[in-house]
Amino acid sequence: MNRVYGVIGIKSIMANWNADFGGYPKTISNGNIFGSDKALKYSIKKYWDDNGEKILYIKSFKTEKGKIRPRSLEERYNQVFDTTLTKKDESTAVLKNLFSAIDVKSFGATFAEEGNNISITGAVQIGQGFNVYEKSSIEEQQILSPFRSDKKAKEGKEAEEANQSTLGTKIVSDEAHYLYPFYVNPTSYRDYVDMQVTEGYTDEDFNRFKDGALIGATALNTNAKSGCENEFALFIETDENTYFPNLTQFMEFEKGKNKDILKLNLNKILEQIKDDVKSIEIYYNDYKLELQNKPEGAKFFDIFTRKEV
Repeated sequence: MNRVYGVIGIKSIMANWNADFGGYPKTISNGNIFGSDKALKYSIKKYWDDNGEKILYIKSFKTEKGKIRPRSLEERYNQVFDTTLTKKDESTAVLKNLFSAIDVKSFGATFAEEGNNISITGAVQIGQGFNVYEKSSIEEQQILSPFRSDKKAKEGKEAEEANQSTLGTKIVSDEAHYLYPFYVNPTSYRDYVDMQVTEGYTDEDFNRFKDGALIGATALNTNAKSGCENEFALFIETDENTYFPNLTQFMEFEKGKNKDILKLNLNKILEQIKDDVKSIEIYYNDYKLELQNKPEGAKFFDIFTRKEV
């Protein structure tokens, strides 16, 4: 398994790809919209989970005294690995379990439980995904509930509202295009390979990550995420000693008449290390996205069918 550098593109139309605690699309101090790495990782983990993969770091629930509660990390660990965690457990045994979960194998883990305080730096590192469409705007939709409010009010307008159906608000961006940089460093697990708790990050592991990276957002079917989909992905495989900067800084997005335009602008940097590049694969929505300044020697695929275009 070699190093891989790339970019994952997510399109959001009248949806909220990653909300802050106020329900609005996340922004930095200057108002630019972005999506956290956690949002992208969640879409990939949810896709894996739906397809029967072993996932540790995802919310799950249990019933206790008639109430529904999220599981603690220990409870989730016991459920996933069919065991009972104790502070006497050997760290090597815990590590073997952790590395058998594909989300830990890809993204790493912070496992802070008594007797086993473990931190694993993941082979796959994902940066923040900034929206590259400058004309994005935030829309608020009022939603009428079929149920009345139980709010109690003695008189006046509040009393009138208490007898009416409650209102909710759905907040979305009209259109946004997020570009996430990532890299895969299989050498991250050398020490753990020496400890014989994992075989390292393999081609099979990478292919599972790649599969989730190409379809995770499209597969999400929550109310807020309906309208979000994968529209672009770039994978550049290099040798072990090659280092790339954040590739999203070389890309430009423009609105076109029939198709949106993504300028890749990577040929100059790729020319300087062409002997170290093993392969370049680009997946994109050919129906709605036009690529300009395509890298020389790259192979192009439909992101939905995976067929070469």
